[in-house]
Parts: sequence; C-alpha cells; structure tokens
Amino acid sequence: MRAGSRLALAAVGTVAAAGLLTGCGGAGSSGTKAPEGAASGAGCAPVAGNTLVVLADDKKLQNSDNVVPAINAKVAKPDLVAALDKVSDALDTPKLIALNKAVGVDRKTPKVAAEEFAGNAKLTEGLSRGAGGKITVGAANFSENQILGELYRIVLTAAGYEVTVQQIGNRELYEPALEKGEIQVVPEYAASIADFLAPKLKSPEVSAPEIDKTMAGLKPLGEKVGITFGKASAAQDQNAFAVTKEFADKYAVRTLSELAAKCSGSATVLAGPPECPQRPKCQPGLVQTYNFNAGSFSSLDAGGPQTKSALRTGAASVGLVLSSDGELAAG
Repeated sequence: MRAGSRLALAAVGTVAAAGLLTGCGGAGSSGTKAPEGAASGAGCAPVAGNTLVVLADDKKLQNSDNVVPAINAKVAKPDLVAALDKVSDALDTPKLIALNKAVGVDRKTPKVAAEEFAGNAKLTEGLSRGAGGKITVGAANFSENQILGELYRIVLTAAGYEVTVQQIGNRELYEPALEKGEIQVVPEYAASIADFLAPKLKSPEVSAPEIDKTMAGLKPLGEKVGITFGKASAAQDQNAFAVTKEFADKYAVRTLSELAAKCSGSATVLAGPPECPQRPKCQPGLVQTYNFNAGSFSSLDAGGPQTKSALRTGAASVGLVLSSDGELAAG
C-alpha cells in the first residue's frame, strides 16, 4: 500500500481516460483460480496490447483520494497555506500522471521533475512572503509523494521559508510526527487520511466518492489532532482497473457498468494482488456495486510488473491499477 488504505498497483501503456473493475473469487497459490459463484456466461477473453484504458467508475465505488496538503496547525499561517494551495490549484490527475512518468519512465529525479513543472505552471509567481521560518516537509517513500514534497518545497521557499524535504515512512509513523510538529507539512490523500483518522478518533467513516464530502468530514478530524488541511487538488491517486485499448475496442467497454453487462463470464480473467478478493474496494465491493463476475482471478502483484505483463500479453482481461501511475502515460 502507498502510505495508506489503497491497494498499491499500477498499469502500462497510454490511458484512454476512464477508471475501474472487479473480479471474483479467491487467489490460489499457483495462480489463476475459478472463483466461487463465477458467472456462467461466455465473458470476455483477454486481448493483448500495450496501451491501457482505465474504465470509468460510473457508480462511484472508490472514495475520493485527492492530493491535499496536511499541515501542523501551529505553523498553518495564511501565507503558508496559500502557497501550498497554489500547488493544489495547479494539479489534476493527467498532470500527476505526467509527473510520475517523468520520474518512473523518463528517469528524472523527483526534484528535477518538480522544478520543471513549477516553472511551466508559474507556481512561485504572486506568492506573499510571510515571517518565514524553518519548515520540514515529509515525503513518503514512493516517488509520487516525493515529487509532491519537492513541489511544496518550491512554493514554500518562494514564500520565504527555509525548507527541508525529509523522506518518511508509512502513515502510522509520520502522522504522529505531524501531530507533534516534528515535521510540519505532508502531501496527503484525502480519503486515505480520513480513513486513518476516523477509527483512531472513534469517529464514523467520513470518506466519500465526492471530494467535498470527504473534506467536510476530514477537516474536523484534523482539528482534533492538531492538523490543518489545505485545499484538495483535482489530482487523484486511487484504485482503478485497466484493460488494454484493444480489449476495450473489441468489446466496446469504456465504463465499469459496461464491463459488467458485457463481460461477466467464464472467459474473463481478473488480475490483482492476493488481497484483492478480501478488500472492500477491490473484488468484493466491485461485485456488490457492479455485479461483475469474472470467470477466474489471477493472483499476481499490486500493479507491478506481473499484472502489467499479464495485461500486455493477453493473460488477463482486466487488472487493478492506481489512477496516477506514470506508465499510464507511456506509449
């Protein structure tokens, strides 16, 4: 998992905008296994190809994991929040994919990718310089979050702060450090941090498919632990499901509902990590929300080379990915 509650996964090829999918059954230790209660229809056999299409989550199964700055409340001065919000204003999912591609495919460093983006987006223009001071931005140990940490460094430096970017571990480690002020700013993901804080504070779940609803529930949770949240960006990094463009064209599917209507059945192979059949936002939730039943489930990895290879070579019909993976922009 990427510092939170999402299933970590990625995808290959170019994305033809859209998002998600589901499958059936348990993972066998030897690979593909027919699930319990699998559909009896013909289904849709895999179609090899290099370009991936993310099917639209048209019934909104996934919650809104938009990128959002998390700030220790003691340093959340208006000039600092405004600088971070400028990053949020500049980001959307295609731009986040492009940033991830710059690092993961084009082999640039997170710092270089962030600096190029900041220059093109004119992120430092018009920022007010406040009293300044030392700020430590925590960046989780995956490249996307490190890119975001560098973007935060750039705007905060322009706003007059002395900024250090420090690589941090998972949310269980860095969230208490953010509360205590040992680090002051972290690039977060709205639904994931909401799902982390709610049980910690014995609160009902507040994350939702709509980002406005997620943020409305998240901000009061943050106040209880001394964390202020800035503006949520339009950029999302959340579970998604991909097929090859060739598969989408052959079976005329662009949404998860279309996939369920046309491709439930024995020939359809769902690929994903071993935990997918147990995760509510993966196989079980997608079956419940879309009534999509794959003929078999192939236990591979969380969006890594095995799942991507299975899609490309025609060993899997659909595979779990993350919506901002840089390889979605690769040709």
